[in-house]
Amino acid sequence: MIAVQAPASIPSPFAVPSNAPEHCPGTDSDRAGKSDACDGCANQAICASGAAKLPDPSLPFIKERMENVKRKILVLSGKGGVGKSTFTAQLAWAFAADDDVQTGIMDVDICGPSIPTLFGIASEQVHSSSSGWSPVYVQENLGVMSVGFMLPTSKDAVMWRGPKKNGLISQFLKDVDWGDLDYLIVDTPPGTSDEHLSIVQYLKESGIDGAVLITTPQEVALQDVRREIDFCRKVGIRIIGLVENMSGFVCPNCKTESQIFKPSTGGGRRLAKETGIEFLGAVPLDPRIGKSADYGVSFLDEYPDSPATTAYLDIIDRINEILDE
Repeated sequence: MIAVQAPASIPSPFAVPSNAPEHCPGTDSDRAGKSDACDGCANQAICASGAAKLPDPSLPFIKERMENVKRKILVLSGKGGVGKSTFTAQLAWAFAADDDVQTGIMDVDICGPSIPTLFGIASEQVHSSSSGWSPVYVQENLGVMSVGFMLPTSKDAVMWRGPKKNGLISQFLKDVDWGDLDYLIVDTPPGTSDEHLSIVQYLKESGIDGAVLITTPQEVALQDVRREIDFCRKVGIRIIGLVENMSGFVCPNCKTESQIFKPSTGGGRRLAKETGIEFLGAVPLDPRIGKSADYGVSFLDEYPDSPATTAYLDIIDRINEILDE
C-alpha cells in the first residue's frame, strides 16, 4: 500500500487519518473503535465513543467552498472503459474555450486516475497555500484536482478501502481552493459504490445540478448503465441525459462510418426511451480521440472537421440548454 504524498491540511477530528489501519471498519460501522484493526489508531477513542457518528464536521466547510461554484456536474457510468474520462475532458475543454468561463475538474477515480494524463499534466504536483490546496491549471480558466498528482510515480497502485477514499474526496471539496467556478465537473469511477455515495453525501447541502451518463452501444454496457440510472433516482440526482460513446467508427480519411459495437438491443437511444431520460447524442469512434488523449490536447481543437467533434459540440450545447432551463 502506498502513502499518498499530499500537502498538509487540518484534519477533521472524526476523519479517517491517512495512517488508518488497512482493515479500518469506518466511522459509520458498529465496530468503529472496537475492531482489532482499530488498536493503535489515532481515532480509536472517538470512534468507540460514538462521537464519530455525529454529523460530519466537514460539511459546513464544503458548503462554504461550493458557494462559489455555480454548477456541479457528475459524469457517471456503471461500466468501465466506455470513455467517461475522455468525455469529461472534452466537456471541460469545450467550457474552457470561453475565456470568461472558469472550469474545474475533480477526478474522484481514486484507484484509476486518468484525468492528469488526458490533460498532459501527469508530471505536475499539488501545491498548498494559506487558502488550501491549489488545483493544477491546464490554462488560466481550467483547473484539475486528482490523486494522480500525489502519487510518487505513475506505476504506484492506490489500494485503499472506502473510508480512506471518502476522506480524500472530502479534502478535495473542502481543502481545495477552487475559487469562483462556473462549472465543476466530477469524473467518477465505474459503479455505484463508495466514491459515488461520498459525492452525494458531501454535496447534499450544496446541490448537484445533474449527471451525464455515458454508455457504449452493446448490451453488456447498457446493463451497468441501467444500474447507474437506478442509483441516481434512489439518491435524488437529476439525470441530464445519456451519451452513447463509440457509436460506430469514423475513418479519418474517407469519413465513412461503420459499426464496431453492434447495438444488439437498441443501444443508448432505446435505453433512454425505455427509462424516460433524454438521449443527448451519439459520439462516433475516431482513433484520433485516443491520440489526443495520449498527448493531453483538446480533440475538439485539433480535429474540428471530425464527425466526432460535431457530435461532442452538439451534445455539450444541449447540456447547456438543459442546465439553463
